[in-house]
Amino acid sequence: MGPETAGLVLLGAVLLDLVLGELPTALHPVGWMGRFLSLGWKVRPRSHPVVQVLFGTFWVLGGMALFALPWFFLARLSVSLWWLWSIPLLKVTFALRALLSAGREVQAALEQGDLPEARRVVRWHLVGRETAHLPEPLVVSATVESLAENITDGLTGPLFWFALGGLSGAWAYRFANTADSMWGHHDPDREYIGKFAARLDDVLNWIPARLTALLLVGAAALAGENAIGAWRTAVAQHRRTLSPNAGWTMAAMAGALGVTLEKVGQYRLEGGDGPRDARTIGRALRMVRWCSALVIGVLLIFAVVLRTGIR
Repeated sequence: MGPETAGLVLLGAVLLDLVLGELPTALHPVGWMGRFLSLGWKVRPRSHPVVQVLFGTFWVLGGMALFALPWFFLARLSVSLWWLWSIPLLKVTFALRALLSAGREVQAALEQGDLPEARRVVRWHLVGRETAHLPEPLVVSATVESLAENITDGLTGPLFWFALGGLSGAWAYRFANTADSMWGHHDPDREYIGKFAARLDDVLNWIPARLTALLLVGAAALAGENAIGAWRTAVAQHRRTLSPNAGWTMAAMAGALGVTLEKVGQYRLEGGDGPRDARTIGRALRMVRWCSALVIGVLLIFAVVLRTGIR
């Protein structure tokens, strides 16, 4: 894929996502990835931890190959209009419109005074934690945290690996990220089977997360928020989360908005004492839009320059 084609595919995929949103689950490749991982879960060994780690490694690497390699070989067959088919195939690896829509739904529910609905939407679309009894400030916190973290998972990560490795890179990243979301948890059942998926996701997101945090600082300046606060909070507090990556973007968002984001009993990112209400979510959404525009612009340039050098 030449530099002009790569740029066209990236821009086309972003526009397609913003216009169409997500496919139905039954038709979405991430749903297929989830079913492959569910099959692995059914046949997983329950014996020695080493055996579980080895099986989890084998299954994740096999799934990455299964979903990513076909595009690698098809691209080299010079299939007619392959670049055109690449647009929807790249689009399904990220979900910017869906992320923005979920944030707006929570904001709308809180503006209408419907806290139970806001809790339901946050639990359904954005976080894995239990939200049934969260007070409004913690519902807002969970929403803003997820918006910040998912810029990386839902946009920067797939587009970075597309820029670096083409369509196969984006699909391999999406499978690894899906495996981490399903298996990469610290509980008795998944501690060992998901260890490789969790570590692989950390590695694949190392650069995208830090790039996103840096661009959130730029987004804060463009959105009229506190860019200096974003930078200082990200640098000082990113280690407070268990994830080596998520803390960067969440802390940057906290500092930009001047609020404290927290998951009770796990972390507290102190960007300031500002109110946590529906307006805070609106400000976070504006930050996400600006940051996403910067991400797309930077990775578009990266994809074009990289392929120009290769050619």
